[in-house]
Amino acid sequence: MGAREAVRSLVYFGKADNKHLEPFDHSGIHEPGLEPFPESRPAATDRAKKSGESLGVRAKASGNRPLQPVTNKFFYWLRASVLETNRVAYWWANRMLTTNAPLQEKMALFWHGHFANNEDKVRDYRKLLNQLELFQARGTGNFRDLVVAVAQDPAMLCFLDAGKNIKGAPNENFAREIMELFTMGVGNYTEKDVREAARAFTGWNYVDTKFVVNDDQHDAGLKTFLGRAGNFDGVQIIDIIMDQPVTAEFMAAKLYRFFVREDVDAKAQAALGNALRKGKYEIAPFLETVFLSKDFYSDDSIGAQIKGPVQLAVSTCKKLGLKAVPGVPDFNAATAALGQRLFAPPTVAGWAQGRSWITPGLLLERGNFARDVLFPDINFIPPDRYNAAPDIRQVSQRIRDGADITAATSQAEGVVVAESNMAADRDEDFNTRYASYRGWQMAIERVKPIPRATAQLNLSAMVRQNKLATTTQAVDYFLDRFLHVKPPADARARLVKFIDADLGTSELAAADTYMEDSLRLLAHLIMSLPEYQLD
Repeated sequence: MGAREAVRSLVYFGKADNKHLEPFDHSGIHEPGLEPFPESRPAATDRAKKSGESLGVRAKASGNRPLQPVTNKFFYWLRASVLETNRVAYWWANRMLTTNAPLQEKMALFWHGHFANNEDKVRDYRKLLNQLELFQARGTGNFRDLVVAVAQDPAMLCFLDAGKNIKGAPNENFAREIMELFTMGVGNYTEKDVREAARAFTGWNYVDTKFVVNDDQHDAGLKTFLGRAGNFDGVQIIDIIMDQPVTAEFMAAKLYRFFVREDVDAKAQAALGNALRKGKYEIAPFLETVFLSKDFYSDDSIGAQIKGPVQLAVSTCKKLGLKAVPGVPDFNAATAALGQRLFAPPTVAGWAQGRSWITPGLLLERGNFARDVLFPDINFIPPDRYNAAPDIRQVSQRIRDGADITAATSQAEGVVVAESNMAADRDEDFNTRYASYRGWQMAIERVKPIPRATAQLNLSAMVRQNKLATTTQAVDYFLDRFLHVKPPADARARLVKFIDADLGTSELAAADTYMEDSLRLLAHLIMSLPEYQLD
């Protein structure tokens, strides 16, 4: 393909053959009785005290700890949703690795960081999965339409407290963030604009996974927003935002930084914004323009980006020729250690990107990740089957040792099983530490485990398939395969010297039966180079 044809096939990926990609395989952990899920454990038990039922579970009519089943169910869903979200992250990572429409997934990753929601606040994997599928479906479509869809998305409505945004008592969270982070940037609106926009979004809410408008909670009065007056609703507020030139400039610059480089001066930002606005906020044509520009291929742009942790992990699997993301090391734990766990951005602002990905400690972690893929940890414990919280493990062990609930959940070091515990059982409505323990048990019973295969590697086969005869050829092949930026000549020379010494020969045919470990060590050294962190 020529450049234009190649770019168009990348950007307009509708005809890509992705029949091999399977939909997410749900564990079947959600039950209708869980809705509406209470915002706290006290809210769950208070509901049971008033009505006799909560979370689809009836309180005991009598006996020890009458509210224990309700409390257990509350913690069950908290644990189960986290574990299922981890499975969604694996499913997405495998799509990133194996898709024939890579821009679709990369744009979904961009929007996930831009419209940042996390599981810790949303507490429902289904809402996060639905939002991800929204990004996958509309990620290269019209930005205005995407903003409207996100504003009506239950994950976002939950994350930014839509339920508290009602007529007479507007909550400003979403109104502020839609301008500050999602469309315009700081300094391009007033506090009055925030208040008036919040009024326009009143009544927008969700029931389970569906968007609803509660008309009785919507403020239909006159509003003045960004110099315009009217009885605006949320969609009209979004349209006014889209009319602001600064919106196109803000978004165009952010896309440019994600795909090209951090350095965008005011003149370039204005030109990029004009292109996006002229194209009526259609993302695909804008990206096509960027990808065909001379600037995209300039020396200033090549190798100017630091790979984010998810990009680093997925591209490492790709460069190693893997057909699936390995279960060892754990993808979620590994990317979290590098600073970016899917569905867990630290704030509504998402991840900081750029140089924040690189510190001395994080650079070491990047090398460790590569090592763990190439040489899996034989002491690996699956985090989705093992609770590392000391208090939960302590409760578990005490119960296994024969203690009753009161003794098992006691803060005391020793375990005493005594007659007095029976009285404590009768006096408690529920035991929170036991509920947390029981919730984990129930969750791992029902949530499907993440497959834990190690990386199926064969670097020796790569060498043979490419008819490489010498260690120098092998080094050059792997440098070309793994790096976009050439390392210094002395680094290349050190790599050749290393593998010569490790193999005991420079002729690969002589080492054919034992070269795999040496090739993996070579790959680890290359992946630890500064140049490997750049794109």
